[in-house]
Amino acid sequence: MSTTQSERLRALLEPLVVKTGLELEEVKVTAAGSRRQLQVIVDSDEGVPLDTIAELSREISQVLDDADAMGGAAYLLEVSSPGLDRPLTEPRHFRRNEGRLVKLTTAGGEQLVARILAVDEEGLDLEVPGVKGRKPKPARVAFGEIAKARVEIEFSRKDPAGADTDGDDSTEEA
Repeated sequence: MSTTQSERLRALLEPLVVKTGLELEEVKVTAAGSRRQLQVIVDSDEGVPLDTIAELSREISQVLDDADAMGGAAYLLEVSSPGLDRPLTEPRHFRRNEGRLVKLTTAGGEQLVARILAVDEEGLDLEVPGVKGRKPKPARVAFGEIAKARVEIEFSRKDPAGADTDGDDSTEEA
């Protein structure tokens, strides 16, 4: 996709997305067999309700058809929020993932797995888990030092009080 087409689609779709209280993260057109696929990725600090995605998808489809922005060829429209596996590249991405475990690669090539405690304008306050019974230790990483970052998926995380936070509210009787 040419840069001008990307910019044109972004300019066309961004007002619709902003109107719903969301941010337009990405617009991507790819070939999908004999058709094209248009992916519109949206997000917000509060998450993205499914009903909002459905309504936004209808509005985007109508605007694209009215403007003939995709031309006469068939295309598949996908409107979604970013997945957990998306790269964290902007300060807002880190802010939205406070409390989560992330895997960072620094500009110097060092790999670090740590929990995001706080995010400010300059960078992240982290907690590096202890290894082999050692206590966790604090760390600070500036945004400029981060080459790559992704959320590490945790299936069964213990909260500080020792309660299981995997979403299972069931209890067992002994």
